[in-house]
Amino acid sequence: MSKRAKGSSAAKLKSVVVDGHTFHCGDCVLINSSGEAKPFIGRIRAIDKHPSEGKRVQVAWFYRPEECTGGRKVFHGERELFSSDHLDWCGVSTIDGTCSVHTLRAYQALEELTDEDFYARFTYKPATKQFKPDRVPVYCKCEMPYNPDKFMVECDVCSEWYHPDCLELSKKQVDAMKGFSCPNCKVEAANGGPPLKVQRT
Repeated sequence: MSKRAKGSSAAKLKSVVVDGHTFHCGDCVLINSSGEAKPFIGRIRAIDKHPSEGKRVQVAWFYRPEECTGGRKVFHGERELFSSDHLDWCGVSTIDGTCSVHTLRAYQALEELTDEDFYARFTYKPATKQFKPDRVPVYCKCEMPYNPDKFMVECDVCSEWYHPDCLELSKKQVDAMKGFSCPNCKVEAANGGPPLKVQRT
């Protein structure tokens, strides 16, 4: 049963079926990008049936880093998106499929990744070209935010994280180590500082 919003000519719907798949508010969808290499991605905020446009969904768009002010940075992961307050109505015929946009923590916990898995840790406001949060933790000697696509190793002494390539080490070399101590902790140990707290097995 559809419900018509007061003062509106469109009837609200709880769900909509496209190609045998039922979509609800809160679902993330792939939207036909009219020839673009990558589909647009949005989260369904509302569903209705418009008298002239038919069934449609209102989506809050996700932006890719290269679509925003400043462009793609080295710490942006391949599957990274930015949530936004940019809303549009789209006909249900433009929906190409479903996808999942996780928090960064949930994305890291996934045992297997599919082409439909993405993550978002920033919110982008296109009108003001601002990001939230505007500051995030940085790691390694390069002082860059975390990128889940880049391998990192934790120092067994100070628990700080490093990119092996920033230390001129390969992943193979790190994997062969019984314990990893960062350059700062090595200097401290050489000067009589504390020993390694953890040894790899």
